[in-house]
Amino acid sequence: MRILLDESLPQELQDELPDHSVTTVRESGWSGLKNGDLLRHAADRFDVFVTADQNLQFQQNLSKLPIAVLVLVAPSNRMEALRPLLPNLLSTLIALRPRTLVRVGAKE
Repeated sequence: MRILLDESLPQELQDELPDHSVTTVRESGWSGLKNGDLLRHAADRFDVFVTADQNLQFQQNLSKLPIAVLVLVAPSNRMEALRPLLPNLLSTLIALRPRTLVRVGAKE
């Protein structure tokens, strides 16, 4: 699966997803783009956008984009807080469908 990691997430998260093609927003040259522009850029190149932005679903009409969004819900966006979510994150990626938003974490 082709995954785009939001710039709010630690780059080390890439190493935790070895069976996927993972790129960060920064690596793509899209740092600073607003969410709508970022998702439009990502829609043709990635299968899923992984973020910690819990307001994204209220800001964007995700049904119009052929990309899935996975929101990590944790006390912080540090690896220590995200690491416990990894098993659920990995299993969710297997069944993730385009044009959907899935929350993984404490407030699922």
